[in-house]
Amino acid sequence: MHIPKSHPRYASLVSRDLIVAGVKHGITSLDGLTAHGTGLAFDYLLGEKTHPFANEAIRAAALTLLSAKHPVISVNGNTAALVPKELVNLSNVLAAPLEVNLFHSSKKREKLIKRWLKKHGAKHVLLPGKTIVPGLESNRRFVHAEGIYKADVVFVPLEDGDRTKALIKMGKKVITVDLNPLSRTAKKATITIVDNILRIMPLLISDIKILRKLPSSRLPMNPISYNNNQSLKEAEKIIRSIS
Repeated sequence: MHIPKSHPRYASLVSRDLIVAGVKHGITSLDGLTAHGTGLAFDYLLGEKTHPFANEAIRAAALTLLSAKHPVISVNGNTAALVPKELVNLSNVLAAPLEVNLFHSSKKREKLIKRWLKKHGAKHVLLPGKTIVPGLESNRRFVHAEGIYKADVVFVPLEDGDRTKALIKMGKKVITVDLNPLSRTAKKATITIVDNILRIMPLLISDIKILRKLPSSRLPMNPISYNNNQSLKEAEKIIRSIS
């Protein structure tokens, strides 16, 4: 579908088409369509723009990922469809593996996502193994022993709350991207970027590239000073002010 760039909701319509294409390619589930639609509703209420609280969360995320000893990037069907190039770029910048992790069990889809990421230049893509995240019963409990299970920081955009909670309980820091500041994921994560993943990925990658060139004495913000609850409150305030 051709979408003119002059359309007032161009970015939203493009993202919708990317998800639809993901379903056609076999990398996104039909359930992912519903989840994406919910996210777009919140994005509309946020004015479809990146707010200061999101920029602060992006900076905290960049610092946390840079300070990690073993960062891992978790990939589901929606993220693979929306930002495959950016995921690969982030993986390369951090020298961190990508790990496919799906809520709706499908070995075929896992392999298709791996192939899709490889097509976009990925060098290191892990698939779930027999290692289990304690406290989970869904398919997402299965992870790679040298990936998410070993990680100290996990980037889990468009995540579900149960696994975020379980990963936090294991002592890991969890960074997520969620347009709904009221979700379980947003509330449980160490750092929640309340924004559209299409907008934040280039900003996150850019921040990481800039920050890693600076000496530690010149780093602009210690991630410890970031307050996730305050960020979520600011996002909720914006949403409620529109309604």
